[in-house]
Amino acid sequence: MSFENDHQQCLEKLIWAMEELKIDFEMAQLNKIANLIVQTMTGPWRSFHTPEHIFEVGGSDNAIELLAALFHDVVYVQVDKSVNFNLSYYIVPFVKEVREQLFIRDPDELPQDQLFQIILDLFGFQPGQPLSSFRGQNEFLSAIVGAKVLEPFLSPAQLAEVICCIETTIPFRPDDENGVSAAMALFHRLETVNEKYGIGLSQDQMENTIRRAVRLSNRDVGSFAHPKAARFLDGTWDLLPETNHNLHNRSSYTVVEYRQALQKMEGFMNFLRPNIIFQEFMGEPDQDIYNELIAQSERNLQVGRLYLGCKLFTIGFLEAISRRLGRDIPLSSMMGELPSQGEDDIQSKLIDYIPAIESTFTLRNDVEKEVLDLLEKGRYQNASYDLKNSPLATYIVKSIGFDAVREQCDRAKLFFRGELSQEGFLESISPEITLTVVKGINKLFEQRQASLMKIMPVVTA
Repeated sequence: MSFENDHQQCLEKLIWAMEELKIDFEMAQLNKIANLIVQTMTGPWRSFHTPEHIFEVGGSDNAIELLAALFHDVVYVQVDKSVNFNLSYYIVPFVKEVREQLFIRDPDELPQDQLFQIILDLFGFQPGQPLSSFRGQNEFLSAIVGAKVLEPFLSPAQLAEVICCIETTIPFRPDDENGVSAAMALFHRLETVNEKYGIGLSQDQMENTIRRAVRLSNRDVGSFAHPKAARFLDGTWDLLPETNHNLHNRSSYTVVEYRQALQKMEGFMNFLRPNIIFQEFMGEPDQDIYNELIAQSERNLQVGRLYLGCKLFTIGFLEAISRRLGRDIPLSSMMGELPSQGEDDIQSKLIDYIPAIESTFTLRNDVEKEVLDLLEKGRYQNASYDLKNSPLATYIVKSIGFDAVREQCDRAKLFFRGELSQEGFLESISPEITLTVVKGINKLFEQRQASLMKIMPVVTA
């Protein structure tokens, strides 16, 4: 979608929310807000956290949820490499940078600003505190921007509701040592803030505020429970280049850079548990719906772990072979160039020399069946930096089976850590697979050499 279309859609959502809340506004004001949001969300490194994402998360039923969603990802430091310059106007009075680490300013540096104090208290943060991307940094900074931008329009109660919605999008938080969930802890902080600042929310309104926040938060991570694992993995592949910026250079990222991206995601998938993905609070969501979210996300995680494990071993195998050539070998040198959109693709690729075989291994369950199908037929969509299917991984899985791939993935991790030499790693892999792949790579090199030799008559003429 173009910037103009994103801007128009954002503007329409802002207009709808203001009208739903019966707030007077001037169109020029909302135009500026839409421009601020969309400029940030269409930055060069954004591929998942985009305008489309915030529009989906906002839903279409509640104005507070929609406003919170529009702002909840405007700051994403590790994706954008910094805080967008246009947002710094709202953040700098409250946050400083010390040796590339962001800190909330000390008490004597902070302005007298009640709204910022409300944000601090709702997040449970303190002046002078260091901010961490793993503990709500992006959500906190996004809440500052959202609250300060909306301050001229919304009441203190409405601003507190928006802030709560954004706070709840801090992901993957287990219950605390006392068994209190993140949503319940926020509810207790809201009760304190409501009394301390005289915001005027009733008990029912506070409970509904957290229910609303949980509803938005669960939409934010909704892809984990998508009924089709291929769609879930499409989202995963959109996420990879946001924090692995080298993948944006589709023809020049190295074997190691691609492996590192997969390795981080595979590690994250193995860490993640469904009960910290989705939240619940006082009947939101309905218990049956919550159980369904947990069950579907668990299955998607099982598929994702095995799928990524297969991909990780495959790229580790290629990395070990590439070490014969050097340390920083582009993946395209080993596998051939990715197809170019709109161009006839006549160059050979490694997969052209990988035979199609039938598996001799019995698939033990539906997860293995789905993973093999995903490897062979592909996710729903190609990523700009990668194919949607995985012919080499398919060949390996069909050749040795999933149990052997799982074992080899563990050995690959030893190789990555330097605890196993490249030769030791390669020796454990089927000689037939190694010979097939090496022959294919040689044929790629021969084709390139032949292409170079075609210019010799021109040079010597």
